Amino acid sequence: MILFVGLGNPTPDSENNRHNVGFKIIDCINKKFNLSKQKPKFKGLLTTGNIANKKVYAIKPLTFMNNSGICIRELIEYFKIDAQDVIVFHDDLDVEFGKIKTKFGGSSAGHNGVASIDKFIGKDYSRVRIGIGKPKGSIEVADYVLQNFDDDETIGIDKITENITESISILVDKKLDLFSSTVNNK
Repeated sequence: MILFVGLGNPTPDSENNRHNVGFKIIDCINKKFNLSKQKPKFKGLLTTGNIANKKVYAIKPLTFMNNSGICIRELIEYFKIDAQDVIVFHDDLDVEFGKIKTKFGGSSAGHNGVASIDKFIGKDYSRVRIGIGKPKGSIEVADYVLQNFDDDETIGIDKITENITESISILVDKKLDLFSSTVNNK
């Protein structure tokens, strides 16, 4: 079993925020692979299905970014999913806009959603870090991540979302390096 987690905030005005790119990825995966209808469970919106002959769960926590770990812990305990089978999609300021990096474990690098997951399930899970770039000028990081993507950025994020979804079977097999190079080279 694999659990895909998309990080974001559940309010309607947050939908196109940079911080919500994880939700966008989960929505795209749900649509492309015709996963089940989203159901409110485990303090999130849960879907299930099969990708590359593996049982997949996909969730968008409704606990707000800073408490994402609560949702994830409840779900993995209920379904007895190992933390090593959890793959989290989230925004990352330290990755060039429109690129991704993957990693297993490691530091949260100041990302509150990742820090919450670390607190509740440990650090032994995989992450797909979607580059949103750094803020220009004097804008604070907290304000920047809560801003909507502009029109050009939206086109870029839609493309990277599509590339991630098209290569998802590589990720299901946990081939992180191959996945990131495949997505970034499209």
